[in-house]
Amino acid sequence: MLIDCHNHTHNSPDGENESVLERCARAAELGIGVLAVTDHCEVNRFFSLAHYGVEPNGYDTYDFGRDFELSMQENTAAKAHTPAGVKLLCGIELGQATHELALAEHVYADVRLDFVIGSMHQLPGWDDFAFLDYSKVDAAALFHENLQEIARLANTDTYDVLGHITYALRYMAAAGVHLELAPYREELAEIFRIVIARGKGIEINTSGLRQAYGDTFPNLECLKLYRDLGGEILTIGSDAHSNLDLGKGIAQGLDIARAAGFTNISYFEKHEPQFLKLAD
Repeated sequence: MLIDCHNHTHNSPDGENESVLERCARAAELGIGVLAVTDHCEVNRFFSLAHYGVEPNGYDTYDFGRDFELSMQENTAAKAHTPAGVKLLCGIELGQATHELALAEHVYADVRLDFVIGSMHQLPGWDDFAFLDYSKVDAAALFHENLQEIARLANTDTYDVLGHITYALRYMAAAGVHLELAPYREELAEIFRIVIARGKGIEINTSGLRQAYGDTFPNLECLKLYRDLGGEILTIGSDAHSNLDLGKGIAQGLDIARAAGFTNISYFEKHEPQFLKLAD
């Protein structure tokens, strides 16, 4: 059975105009038995642009609180109408929790949620990694700062798994900047130790397999490190923003999880990890 615990619908500003039930129908076609819809909720842009008193820059979107409520309502209603063989989970991708911690804790506590991915798409004082000009950035220093912020995120109670912890590499690679992870091994290990101690997990995000990066976020080396440190909770997601990409890379990602030493893959119901045995 396939599983996809990271994808976005029309309730994400960058998602295609596809409903939750359309996503479920596509999951049924693909043989995806567990589907967690995880639309974006960027907590540092939770309110309208006017609330923050800033000028529009042409690419940042706001009012994620509105999108969050729309997502919760649609996901909750869809659970009663999913196709046979598809378990629909109500999730969210909660971005930048450390920027607005009290608000992030409030979102995490919503009783409708099954699953929260904690992500870091931008650092305080910086644009989203997607919009940076890497010809003008010290990429190595930026990635170090990014891991420090993710370590702070790991120490909060605002997530079930950390999402695509090497996300910044997606956009660095697209700009022709390639960082080796070996110099950051201890920083990554510290993040994993925190996650494990708190009974949380990480995700293997397969979107990089279809992008310039050409690998999962994080890669096999990082997953082995997490496993060697005692990590057990691992979810997997395509990070699809359209039905076209749903499930892409999941089979390969599961092979990578096995190669890293995992015998189970996880999903969450009401923030409690459930384990599915990986076939040999």
